[in-house]
Amino acid sequence: MGVGPHWYYDLDEQHRDYGTWITGYTTPKAGRYHEGLQAGDLSQSGFILKLTVESLLSRGGYDESDFCNRLDKDLFPRLDGTPSNGPGGYTSYSMRNAWRKRVVEKRPWGQCAGNADTTEAIERALAIAILYANKPAELVEFVESNAALTEYDETVLALTIAFCSVLGLLVAGQRFDAKIGDTLVQMVDDGILPFHASLRPQTPASGQTRQPLAGQFSSPDALFLPRWAAATAADPAIKIEPAWKITTVYGMPCAIYNLLPTAYYLAARFRDDFENAILHAVNGGGHNQARTMLTGSLVGAQVGLSGIPTRFLEGLNDREDLISLTVRLVQIEVD
Repeated sequence: MGVGPHWYYDLDEQHRDYGTWITGYTTPKAGRYHEGLQAGDLSQSGFILKLTVESLLSRGGYDESDFCNRLDKDLFPRLDGTPSNGPGGYTSYSMRNAWRKRVVEKRPWGQCAGNADTTEAIERALAIAILYANKPAELVEFVESNAALTEYDETVLALTIAFCSVLGLLVAGQRFDAKIGDTLVQMVDDGILPFHASLRPQTPASGQTRQPLAGQFSSPDALFLPRWAAATAADPAIKIEPAWKITTVYGMPCAIYNLLPTAYYLAARFRDDFENAILHAVNGGGHNQARTMLTGSLVGAQVGLSGIPTRFLEGLNDREDLISLTVRLVQIEVD
């Protein structure tokens, strides 16, 4: 959805090129980031997500060696280390860094992570979160392992795990409202989410002592954001109109801490309305490609395939293949 109007930080310019309200897939203008693609094409984020799904289907679950092999064979030979080269029209800093360490410096996987503060790890791990929605411990394990292939920043990893955990809960049937925060807290108490700190007052029974769980991440803040975003969306005293202006509240940039509040807010506000959710995400400018991808995943998990307007499916290039991969993914029964 964001291939055409990607990275317009001047909304007047976006409006001149695409009108005041984008309603569907668009072709990038000459000289823009994804020049050469057509409306309905996948960005590189979509290409990598598709690669992840194909790996999961091939192996019947997450197999890191297979995933890495697909990056080595299907993606990296098509990159040259520059932003504008590669499938999907633009290669992120995160993937360029991994390409350089893996291809140029000949490092093994496990030594290719970088310090990007963006959402690329979430974008490819969406499929992992969907597949392991009913196995949250495995979801956390595999999402963290996959994300760590390219990211080493603790905050990025914590936010990535939190987002994918929320997605898994929605796929499993939980409603996206403020109560989702209670579920995340319980997952810490149960030892599923690897976060330090006491997330609620500890009241052990008389004669008992209760120690906080020893998790990997020093702060639980990544788990609080979904609850607050959902509460904001439901609070009649807080008015953000039109909804796309949430991007002016949290900012339009690519950083994960700018993107996640906007995606959570839109997904909670439009949890039963896929069309409005993604259209407000894309019309907000800036890094609308990732914002729309993340918002769409959360709302799609709540409305299902039948809740996606037909025109959005019909407008996809290679739609039969993409829909087939999606259906097959949710039919896998993982051990």
